[in-house]
Order: sequence, then C-alpha cells, then structure tokens
Amino acid sequence: MRAVIQRVKQASVHVAGNEISRIHKGHLVFLGIEEGDTGQDLEYLVEKIVHLRVFEDTQGKMNLSLLDIEGEILVVSQFTLSGDCRKGRRPSFSSAAAPETAEALYEEFCSQTAQRGVPVKKGVFRAHMEVDLINDGPVTILLDSKKTF
Repeated sequence: MRAVIQRVKQASVHVAGNEISRIHKGHLVFLGIEEGDTGQDLEYLVEKIVHLRVFEDTQGKMNLSLLDIEGEILVVSQFTLSGDCRKGRRPSFSSAAAPETAEALYEEFCSQTAQRGVPVKKGVFRAHMEVDLINDGPVTILLDSKKTF
C-alpha cells in the first residue's frame, strides 16, 4: 500500500463539475492499494499518517501531527501509484489490487482514520476526479507499507 501525503491549507475534489469534498488545513492523501495488501499494511499507513509530525509548532519546527492541529484529511484513491515504469514507456499497473479489493481497503482506511479522531473526507472511488489543492510548504511525503522507499 502506498500513499502520497501532501500538507495542505485546503484541498477539494470535483467529479463531473460538482464539488464532492473539501477540507481545510490537513493532509491530502493519494492512496494506492496493491495486490496482496492486508490489514497490516492498512494499519501501518493509518498510524503513520495520523501521527506524522509535519505541522509546525510555535518555533517553526515540524513537530505537530494531524491530531495536534485538529486537521482534516482528504483521501483520494489512486491506483496509478502502483504504476511500474521500469520497462518501456507506458506504466504497467499489474500490481494494483482488483477494484473490489481496493475499494474495501480504501473504505476501511477512511473508517480507521476517522476512528482515531480525524475528520475524513473522500474522493469518489473509480471516478475521474479533479483535485485542487494549496500545498502548504510545499510538504510532500511518500510512504509505502512494504517500506520499499
């Protein structure tokens, strides 16, 4: 399971010209679910993202978590994070989880994040989305539950 986390001042998702979700200060998370991902992968990422200290304290140090600042999270499913570009010029997405499996883990990720006290907004699974954001910093973090990077 992979995630791209962006610290944002605000972010929103539109589908077919309609705003679906909007958050203010917090994290925009692009979540990629791969074949073989389990509850352990999910738990690792939820814990890491909720407690990731990337928000500035009064001294300007990245020392505060999403919980500390009472931030929000917008989670957007993104199978393209599983893209393998090592061969050829077109990415292979063969390691991405099947849509049914991915959707269940995506929903569980959102549920477990909310259970930890973080307000969660979502994109629309399998929809073509337009994502707007104001990246704060910019701060962008890459996470992989298998710890390959």
